[in-house]
Amino acid sequence: MLKERISISLRLTLWFGCAFFAGWVLFGVSMWANLSHTLKGERHQTLDRRLDRLEQLLVKDEGTASKRYQDLAEFAHATGNGLVEVLHPDGTLAYGSPTTAASSFPWPKIQADNPGLFVTVNSDGQPYWVLARSFSLAGHSLVLIAAAPEAGNLLVVENFLWGLLASAPLLLLISSAGGYWVSRRALEPVDRITATARSISIRNISERIPVSQTGDELQRLSETCNAMLDRLESSVNQIKRFTADASHELRGPLSFTRTVAEIALKNPHADEESRVALHDIVDEMAKAAILLEEMLTLARADSLPVALPRTHVDLAWLLKDVCAMAQPIVEQHGLHLIAPKHLSGLMILGDEAALKRLIWILLDNAVKYSNPNGTISVSAKTLAGQTTVVVHDNGIGISPADLPFIFDRFYRADPSRGIVEGNGLGLAIAKWIAETHQAELSVTSDAGNGTRFNIVFADARAPRAQGISTEIPPRQSQENFATVLE
Repeated sequence: MLKERISISLRLTLWFGCAFFAGWVLFGVSMWANLSHTLKGERHQTLDRRLDRLEQLLVKDEGTASKRYQDLAEFAHATGNGLVEVLHPDGTLAYGSPTTAASSFPWPKIQADNPGLFVTVNSDGQPYWVLARSFSLAGHSLVLIAAAPEAGNLLVVENFLWGLLASAPLLLLISSAGGYWVSRRALEPVDRITATARSISIRNISERIPVSQTGDELQRLSETCNAMLDRLESSVNQIKRFTADASHELRGPLSFTRTVAEIALKNPHADEESRVALHDIVDEMAKAAILLEEMLTLARADSLPVALPRTHVDLAWLLKDVCAMAQPIVEQHGLHLIAPKHLSGLMILGDEAALKRLIWILLDNAVKYSNPNGTISVSAKTLAGQTTVVVHDNGIGISPADLPFIFDRFYRADPSRGIVEGNGLGLAIAKWIAETHQAELSVTSDAGNGTRFNIVFADARAPRAQGISTEIPPRQSQENFATVLE
């Protein structure tokens, strides 16, 4: 679950940071081991040169033992710490300790069969390197041994470790920032593809994702998506043509059937059973005609729009007119309609017939889903250059699960299917009319307590395109008002 919530760029940044940290640890360990080995080799080389000089001094000195001891003491003092000794193979002193430090130093035990060694010992809490090797003087086997402090090497290693630790946060921050920048640059084309793909819908399915001629995977992805959109556009266009053609061709047979049934009802010799059947045919034909008209309207909406000149519409007068036309039907359903009063100066740009149909559809929805003796209110106001129209009812409401799909075509909430009649196209048409007027149609609802539709129109004085897209014939839309709510 956590992986699904983290973006690819952040995951790449984390991966890059972890990879850098692992590499930094590996580098630090290897450098620490190499530094320790180098310092150990240098200490061994220093002690080895010291024993070489001591050996040369003893071989060159041809005096007595006391003379050699004096030279040994002078050599020990000259080396700084004075930690040198000349021993017999059994570990006993050959000349005596040249300095107090040498006499009190915890020299390691010398093996008679293998006098050479290079080890560390502790003296007064401080580590020392000790080097011993065999030496022959005047036919006698001796062992030269010297020690040097390790404190200087430890200080170098400690400073190195502290330098690594101190630089780690800064380097990790720089590497993470660099990784994030590189990942964002690499994924920027993906963001563009995503944004373009999200903007493509049924209304602009002819648009395509821009293809960058990079020759990489992103170019192949863009080309593949465009090929898929080509296939989808072809299929959608076929469906659009079929819907429009079918709706248009069915209008004639339906009108003929309805006309024949209405003429047959005028026959005085028809029996009662036949009259009931003919009434049912007329009613069903009327419903089918409304459905076909709405399907044809949406089919026209999906096709290339026709730009009609926009005019200034007095929204206050339009709302009062539509409410007056709806009043008889509202009363017929036992409801109460609160129409807007004292409105003036609500001017918007649009097509008057289409806007009337938009308000009528919302009133139709309110009538269908209101409880007996319910109330429907229509109001409007202008604020900050925007005009808002509200249609509110206190009916059965819409459940939160159905609310996101309420403007989808043919969608009807399950509980409403057995309560009211309808085909689920009215609100889809209302949404389309609002969009053609660059208005925002939204809905809020509380299940069991009513529904509220809001239409927000932009300022009529704002610059816009030179036309709105609609194909609702004014005369036809007004003639349909009387049948929409039947």
